[in-house]
Amino acid sequence: MLRYAAIFLIIAIVAAVFGFTGIAAGAAQIAKILFFIFLVLFIISVVAGMLKK
Repeated sequence: MLRYAAIFLIIAIVAAVFGFTGIAAGAAQIAKILFFIFLVLFIISVVAGMLKK
């Protein structure tokens, strides 16, 4: 999931460089959402791993 967030971030940067602001904003929003989902799932897995021991 972090990989997809990075891909969308790169798409947003490239689109912004070429002047496609609408596409850049959409791709940046998707990247932000995917990053936060990744972060939440990572924290859940770390907590679950600590509780398993």
